[in-house]
Amino acid sequence: MRQLVSSGSSFEAEIGYSRAVVDGDWIFVSGTTGFDYATMQIADDVAAQCEQTLRNIERALQQANASMADIVRVHYILPHTADFPACWPVLRRWFGTIRPAATMFAAGLADPRMKIEIEVTARRSARG
Repeated sequence: MRQLVSSGSSFEAEIGYSRAVVDGDWIFVSGTTGFDYATMQIADDVAAQCEQTLRNIERALQQANASMADIVRVHYILPHTADFPACWPVLRRWFGTIRPAATMFAAGLADPRMKIEIEVTARRSARG
């Protein structure tokens, strides 16, 4: 059973992708950035973007009948590796007890205002 999840971001329609795809118990959340999708505004600060990104991911998982506790893998993508340590306190709050497998990549992002993009994989049956 496949379900598409949308955040309502204009990017999804313009580019042609879903915020998340549910396939059975697996949830694949697309690379997500710190835009507030209601206002399409983004903070200048990388830690603030990281926080908003995780709120966006949490909403996508909720739409998929899952939670942050179901995350088993996370990919962090930042254009500037020196920005990553500023995100650690935010990441520790969100993932400190979950402790998913994680990788950080350095790569350019689609919009120069974006300072971090996060992609996660979750499995609903991972709770416990």
